[in-house]
Amino acid sequence: MRQRLLGGLIATLALVLVSCGGSNGSVGPASKIGAIDIGAMPAQALRDGGTFRWTLDYLPPNFNGNQVDGADRNTADVLGSVLPTLFHAQPDGTVRINEDYLKSAELTSTTPQVVTYTLRDEANWSDGTPISWQDFRAQWQALNGSNKAFLISSSTGYANIGSVTRGISDKQAVVTFATPFSDWQSVFSPLYPTSTNTNPTVFNTAWTQGIPVTAGPFKVAQLDRTANTITMVRDEKWWGRKPRLDRIIFRGIPTLAQFDAVANNETDFVDIGPDLNSFARAQSTAGVTVRKALAPNYRHITFNGKPGTILADQQLRIAIQKGINRQAITQALIGRIVPGVTPLGDHIFMQGQHGYQDNSQATAYDPAAASRMLDQLGWTRQGQGVRSKGGKQLEIRDVIPTQTPVSDQEARQVQQFLAQIGVKVDITPVPLSDFFDKHLIPGNFDITHFSWIGTDFPVSSSGSIYGTRGDTQQNFGGIGDDTINNLYAEANREFDPARKIALANQIDQEIWKTGHSLLLYQRPNVVAVRNGVANFGAFGFADTIYTDIGFTR
Repeated sequence: MRQRLLGGLIATLALVLVSCGGSNGSVGPASKIGAIDIGAMPAQALRDGGTFRWTLDYLPPNFNGNQVDGADRNTADVLGSVLPTLFHAQPDGTVRINEDYLKSAELTSTTPQVVTYTLRDEANWSDGTPISWQDFRAQWQALNGSNKAFLISSSTGYANIGSVTRGISDKQAVVTFATPFSDWQSVFSPLYPTSTNTNPTVFNTAWTQGIPVTAGPFKVAQLDRTANTITMVRDEKWWGRKPRLDRIIFRGIPTLAQFDAVANNETDFVDIGPDLNSFARAQSTAGVTVRKALAPNYRHITFNGKPGTILADQQLRIAIQKGINRQAITQALIGRIVPGVTPLGDHIFMQGQHGYQDNSQATAYDPAAASRMLDQLGWTRQGQGVRSKGGKQLEIRDVIPTQTPVSDQEARQVQQFLAQIGVKVDITPVPLSDFFDKHLIPGNFDITHFSWIGTDFPVSSSGSIYGTRGDTQQNFGGIGDDTINNLYAEANREFDPARKIALANQIDQEIWKTGHSLLLYQRPNVVAVRNGVANFGAFGFADTIYTDIGFTR
């Protein structure tokens, strides 16, 4: 279920519902990376055939996951069934080549850095065009950031490449990096056809109408935006491992209706996350099993620091962040699911991941210090009222999507904490369908809440969020500086793991200083799955193997 898009992170609303009532039982995810819970069985032991009903939060508006409007979890889930994924993430966070597409992918030189990809001879696009080195070249040219007409979600890794050339045949791509990029396995996966990546208009808009070209174990049978479904069926031209399923129906289901859908046997799974009510229901619902694992998914508050906004002042952002009790919010949201939970303290590494370090001291909860900072910044307060400066009240808009109880609950707690230091929070719900393209991406908010779904390349994948060179891409609040940019550049060139971790923690310390965002908590990866489903559930740090999903005999 967790898929990578580019080298960047995937945004998701992570829609959940938390209640103060319910079971006292703990459902904490596995405490160590490497644990997954998917009802694993040998694929050949499963029934041949069947339809798997896949729950999405909504049907993606753009199926091009490299385009800024398409870079979310729902898009990634769909594309994993039909596009070439060159590497598969493993439960321990490592990656291996996908032999359905590649014969080999080798780092053949380090000075300069050269990676040679050799494709399988039989690998073709659905229109009959062979998958070739030209697809690598076109994807690099579209995503390297040189042509601003391509509205890309991230240039990470691609901006480091100097050339892509033909190797010993059309089936071999030789990628030479102008500047070293140690996470080279994060680029070109998924791979798109040349036809998508040569024209900006095609790149930006063609995939809003569907998925025009595929090259996977499944192909598109029907897209029905009225029913919020896209149906995939086995591709008879597929050359790789035969999928166990006959078809997959991806269906957008409103979050509040998702558990009812799985309980009523209308879908085959639902991502519970930190939803205590759904977990309690899952334990007593016939035909449903709960699966759980540790995963790199987390909740946070993004701050908008773009010029002209009220939070453009870095010191004001820090003061406000000091006034928010992260531990209280974390405890209220997932404390009864993950006993002893603490807030996330690292923007790059997750708890339980090698390299994790709590660097959050710069914004530690201290309402007295927050009040003093606000006084020094000229935001004065009379009694217990709202602070003002130059006749203007200190009021910020917390923009949240409708039908997202977790965002609403977080926002109300933020509102209560900030009221104590004289900051007024105007909670502004907006339609779920408008949240990303009309508010988050254009920066139409002061603060907002959503989740990031991490990757197996935590350093390079986070650069498009916290860096400010070129287009901000996924840095929706526009906050950062050249210190962060330069450290990212150095870390992405570093092949020594220990040195790379040290640089990553320097980056994180600088991110905290800027007041870029306030981390809340790492989401538990808890999934309710219909009985009889195998090789699907809580994947943790691993990727989904679509050909292995199936039903027991």
